[in-house]
Amino acid sequence: MKAVWNDTVIAESANTLIVENKHYFPMDDIEKEYFVKSDHNTRCPWKGKASYFHIEVDSEFNRNAAWYYPKTSYAARPIENHVAFCNEVKVTE
Repeated sequence: MKAVWNDTVIAESANTLIVENKHYFPMDDIEKEYFVKSDHNTRCPWKGKASYFHIEVDSEFNRNAAWYYPKTSYAARPIENHVAFCNEVKVTE
């Protein structure tokens, strides 16, 4: 699977996990130079507290376009430290 934004592959993995119709990419499979830590957080009732990244490619900025769970609940443990995408990031095979 590939995550693409602004015509750039920002993550690629053969080991994504699918939860609630979203592909979660292992943190080691993202192109870290495009990711900027965000102060934004949300909470999922069953997964826990999500942290976010902004994505920056070619001076274009996509706010809070990726999230991950640094410490999940027990039920969501497989996706701990895996990254999922929104905000027009395309995830394709």
